[in-house]
Amino acid sequence: PGPAAAPRWDPQPLAYQELQSERTEVPASRLLEETALGRPGSEDSAGCGELVWVGEPVVFGRADSIAGKYGVWMKDPEPVPPFTRETTWRVDTVGTEVRQLFQYEAAEQLARGYPAKVHILPRPLESTGAVIYRGGLFFQPRRSRAVARYDLRGETVTAEREIPGAGFHGQYPYSWGGYTDIDLAVDETGLWVIYSTEKARGAIVLSKLDPETLEIQRTWETNIRKRGVANSFVICGTLYTVSSYSAPNATVNFAYDTATSTSRALSIPFENRFRYLSMVDYNPAERQLFAWDSFNMVTYPVRLSRA
Repeated sequence: PGPAAAPRWDPQPLAYQELQSERTEVPASRLLEETALGRPGSEDSAGCGELVWVGEPVVFGRADSIAGKYGVWMKDPEPVPPFTRETTWRVDTVGTEVRQLFQYEAAEQLARGYPAKVHILPRPLESTGAVIYRGGLFFQPRRSRAVARYDLRGETVTAEREIPGAGFHGQYPYSWGGYTDIDLAVDETGLWVIYSTEKARGAIVLSKLDPETLEIQRTWETNIRKRGVANSFVICGTLYTVSSYSAPNATVNFAYDTATSTSRALSIPFENRFRYLSMVDYNPAERQLFAWDSFNMVTYPVRLSRA
């Protein structure tokens, strides 16, 4: 069905959404062949490895209005001057016209709540999938299957491209809803987009993007159902998924390795302290996960096995 037939996301019937995600979690593991995970195939994978542990969340800041129930916050792992690795960015994503990108000198300033600057995006942004990378904010413009790059210095959109066949605005969201159909990610090897298509029948599709032109360089189709997981992130060329957005004792439950095009089931403990995980992204410079959990901006330390 086209986007017109997409269900409207309603934050109320959480019980039904929960049921849906819990139900799909179990059989998915039976679909996966247990495979030896190959080494991430990347020139710059020095110190790369497999995720083996996620620590307890550390709270950095808290949103003080309903607009910040869910959102996205991030730092640039490869910043462009005048920005640094300390410059912290945040978007509160509740609302239909989400255009404000808050800029802070450092995460400590975010905790105090005073941005150094507020950027007004030329296009409203959809949901919590945005990332900051190499001086650009990469985001999905509202009600489109496109990805755009907003240049943080020039304050203009420098590239925009449709992701062919990608579901959007509630066709293939993560289990919590929130129009999370198109999710961007950054790892040691570059920029990724996580989505699904009708052809993939709702399974996660992963594409590597050129950060300048947004051209798709390569695509992988996984066997992990996108609506059956709460969120995902990429580390060293491997996609990882989180089992639940609200269970306090969730897990990182699947890994899909792009080097070998194989997936396997995992069970790495992951704590949803505030019971409403709307965004999780890996920052390769800090070797941490950044997440948004019901008004709270948190980080999680991670441990990788040495390859």
